[in-house]
Amino acid sequence: MIRGNFFWIAFLGLAGVYLVGLFARLMENDSAQFAVMAMRMVQEQDFLNLWKGGEEYLDKPHLHYWLAAFSYSLFGVYDWAYRVPALLATFLGAYSSYGLGSALYNRNTGRISALIFMSAQTIILSVIDVRTDAVLTGFAVFAIWQLYSYLKEGALTPLIMGAAGAGLAFSTKGQIALLVIGLPLLCQLIYTRSWHRLWSPKILLGLLTFALVISPVLYAYYHQFDLHPEKIIRGKNERSGVFFILWEQSFERLSGEGVGKNSSDYFFFFHTFLWVFLPWTLLGLWALWGRIRVAFEKDNTKNNPEKGEILTTGGIASIFLIISFAQFKLPHYLNITIPLFAVLTASFLDRLYREGALQKLRRAGGVQLGIYTLVCAAVSGITLWVFPLGSFPGYFLLTGGVVLGYFLFFKWADPMVRLIGISLYGSVLLNLVLNGHFYPSLLEYQGGSAMADRIEAESLESNTLYKLSDQHTWALDFYFGKPLEIVRITDLPKASETIWLYADAKELEKLGEAGVLWDTEFTVDQFRISRLQGRFLNPKTRSEVLRKRHLVRIPGQKP
Repeated sequence: MIRGNFFWIAFLGLAGVYLVGLFARLMENDSAQFAVMAMRMVQEQDFLNLWKGGEEYLDKPHLHYWLAAFSYSLFGVYDWAYRVPALLATFLGAYSSYGLGSALYNRNTGRISALIFMSAQTIILSVIDVRTDAVLTGFAVFAIWQLYSYLKEGALTPLIMGAAGAGLAFSTKGQIALLVIGLPLLCQLIYTRSWHRLWSPKILLGLLTFALVISPVLYAYYHQFDLHPEKIIRGKNERSGVFFILWEQSFERLSGEGVGKNSSDYFFFFHTFLWVFLPWTLLGLWALWGRIRVAFEKDNTKNNPEKGEILTTGGIASIFLIISFAQFKLPHYLNITIPLFAVLTASFLDRLYREGALQKLRRAGGVQLGIYTLVCAAVSGITLWVFPLGSFPGYFLLTGGVVLGYFLFFKWADPMVRLIGISLYGSVLLNLVLNGHFYPSLLEYQGGSAMADRIEAESLESNTLYKLSDQHTWALDFYFGKPLEIVRITDLPKASETIWLYADAKELEKLGEAGVLWDTEFTVDQFRISRLQGRFLNPKTRSEVLRKRHLVRIPGQKP
């Protein structure tokens, strides 16, 4: 059993991982882009209109940006302030995973669910590389938990809370939120035939709550687009923002229209799952297979609670099926399935423990020890080869941390504690190294944020910095404190004031061809860090894939 002291020590260890990651630089593209969009809201005091660079933004709803803007207003425009709402939403997701696991099974399952959720690799990453999915996942699992409680007990309070959670999830990412909330609950309804809950007059209050919660987003869309049918958005005029978010948005994602297509691989999410649910991947697959097998067993529901629960399995299967047909796919689309996988895995392990299948748990613990060994190998590779620590105290602490993991594994006598403990310890060890060392080292190769440091060191004035094209410069925009303005090459010889120009190698070559001269140049390395490759990770070949970003001083022309 996972008791209080063990749970809170594990929770605090995981919370420490998240806190360390708060202070890393923002990553391009999405994290830095969304941070800049929220920054503009605060700077321009315009919270109704969303802009992506010089274009009006018709895609994701406003709540994520509003939360970031509110955090900026409280703490200032900092990278860690941008991450605060995602961190709080993740804690809400962990608490809701506990609540859902407890409601479906028991408190032990709930505690394990919360720990599995918080330690899953993609969830930790979502608070470092913050997009909309951390906030979406937190509100969505909260809504699933509360609405399931209503279906189970019929009380009004969880219905209102669940409807509010669904409204907040919708206000974060649109229709997909309702899909991922509704599918698990629909599966449970079909399986248990609890249709009478839907015909209660209380449902009207739930619908009213949902409508009230989403009304600010609908008004913002109406204000920006419906009131201005003359605006041309992605080649079309007379775009209704309200109609877009209520109907068009998710169909565009599924078809690839508007956002483009990046994958027609229908098995993309199946092989992506292998890393997003680490270190629990094998246990999750074992639990899923066990649940499928249990569903076909001839057993009394009272004797096997898993026979009365299909919310997790049905939700996972239906969500996987639908998103696999989307023409635009990204790994973090799986984040919303992680709470369901967490409850599914936790309930399976708890059942094994209660049935006395201790030998199976010991074998599973051995498998998790093997995964921990792979984690140690990865940590060694990062700190000795990819980005060496170069510090004896650092290597001493890291070696001690690795050895402590093995010591604790063999010290814990309870097979459940041993299995859960080594998995959590491996997750904490790996992500302390990633958040505290790997990502900060990696982000030194992000040209925009590196150049922003140079600009700050040189004390350059904000009104003298420009770029040549509409090529996005999100990291530089954020750390510089304002989006760069665009200047045309033909205007440079006529400029009477001295300006600084941010450019890549091709743009610098065009400047030379146009006869534009500069007298000072700063250069930083640039790599698309969100798309890692072996040649970059290998220090011997890293220089072969690096590009450059330049900042040049063009003196003003005397009249």
